[in-house]
Amino acid sequence: MAAVLAGLAMSQAALATDLPTFRVVEDGIPASLTGRPGDPAKGRAIIVSRQSTCLLCHSGPFPEERFQGSIGPDLKGVGLRLSEAQIRLRVVDPSTSNAATIMPAYFATQGLTRVGRPWQGKPALSAQEIEDVVSHLVRLREP
Repeated sequence: MAAVLAGLAMSQAALATDLPTFRVVEDGIPASLTGRPGDPAKGRAIIVSRQSTCLLCHSGPFPEERFQGSIGPDLKGVGLRLSEAQIRLRVVDPSTSNAATIMPAYFATQGLTRVGRPWQGKPALSAQEIEDVVSHLVRLREP
């Protein structure tokens, strides 16, 4: 897990500002951003990492994590409530589903406010990290 977290930090520094394009269909992004499936174990590591900030707002089936948020929806059972395409869009840019959301856009670089200088012009997660997170979240099917 430490290697995954180190990779997360390294990939943030190495991200290019040219992001792959994607197509929104209805309320989701049906195709992988990378053309490859995500790794659910890496996705879980990203979700529970304090660097990703997921658990600052969300709680979920992560019993080893003592402090979990209550602002956002519980991630338990998210794979039952939302399709893979819907989950992908909500991670990429949740404001497309809910204009009033306070959840950050993890794959956007434009139209953002209050972004620290080191992160301006860079997405919070790479395309592969998005796919890893999506891969884990779609597997959360226990209500």
